[in-house]
Amino acid sequence: MNIALLTAAGIGSRMHLDIPKQFLHIEGKPVILYTMEAFQRHPQIDAMIVVTLENWIENIRAYARDYRIDKLRWITVGGKTGQESIKNGIEELSEYCAMDDVIMVHDGNRPFVSEEMISDSIATYKQYGSAVAAMPCIEAIFRSENGKTSSDCIPREQLFRTQTPHTYALGKLLWAHGKAEELKIDNTTATCVLMQMLGEKIYFSRGSEKNLKLTTHDELDIFKAMIRKEGI
Repeated sequence: MNIALLTAAGIGSRMHLDIPKQFLHIEGKPVILYTMEAFQRHPQIDAMIVVTLENWIENIRAYARDYRIDKLRWITVGGKTGQESIKNGIEELSEYCAMDDVIMVHDGNRPFVSEEMISDSIATYKQYGSAVAAMPCIEAIFRSENGKTSSDCIPREQLFRTQTPHTYALGKLLWAHGKAEELKIDNTTATCVLMQMLGEKIYFSRGSEKNLKLTTHDELDIFKAMIRKEGI
């Protein structure tokens, strides 16, 4: 099976909002629902699990029921960090799924993931055994120790910005998180970072400038404009 694991357990501290950003209503629908609908529409996705805050589990169930998200099979409680939330999700899946089932880990607050990105992630996984959505850097990049000055420019042609989805076999993810526990690696920013720390090569799949992660008010404004333009 191809399974989307959507992380939606953040509390939205950077936005200073009353509710987590993944549950904000944009044009009448919560952000997480846009993300769920993207995977619901894709013909290669067989099932979904959402990892979320305990108090919002019933909301997720209601969204799935009201909008006919019938690929949603499981909901589980997230952890204190993104890494812990993913670990909780894959441990839940290990009770029901095969070790060679394909898990597509995706940020619940990246609602504009496209059909092409999902398809390319699966295709890259089939070719290499893993896939991480990425985009080449197009801006000039400088390294700075004080955040104010720099004389160190990094060649941008060597740099890529990673996004989600990150696609791996369930067994591989369980192995990685087991090794992380053994080595006391406890707060990596993304699955690809954990894999790199464990010596794994990263294979890039297609990313997109539209695949915004909604973490600031500016990004929310851009997403609102995109929704109005697309008419979703």
